[in-house]
Amino acid sequence: MNSDIEDKGEFAGWTTWKSEEFEHKTAGPFYFRTDDAGPVAAFRSARKHMNSGGVVHGGCLMTFADFALFALAHEALANDSYGLTVAFTSEFLSGAKEGQYMEARGDILRTGRSLVFVRGLITADGNPCLNFSGTLKRGKPLKVDAS
Repeated sequence: MNSDIEDKGEFAGWTTWKSEEFEHKTAGPFYFRTDDAGPVAAFRSARKHMNSGGVVHGGCLMTFADFALFALAHEALANDSYGLTVAFTSEFLSGAKEGQYMEARGDILRTGRSLVFVRGLITADGNPCLNFSGTLKRGKPLKVDAS
């Protein structure tokens, strides 16, 4: 999967996948990098991420968690051009408000020949919001028959 470096704004120097329209434009934009503490994914919550209750929509948090699975496993998947989420679980811990810095950190639990097992935690300005885990399968993009 080709990655791009953001060149402006709060996340200048961070990596993103601009070719992933849904994660980059529709739901995100989401970003990732590796710092002294390891891989991290992040975004700044905005009005478009909120539900009618005034907190970040659960679907947004789960989408960001799925993005984070790949960001956290980026190096483990580096030799492959594509991966698929084959399992995903999450638990909501608390709500996040508009304007908060949303961050996901985690661990690779195991890397096998074709599967990578990852777990993580999303925080809003440091407060836990969602814990998640997932299994990624190395592979090639699926060919979808448009007929």
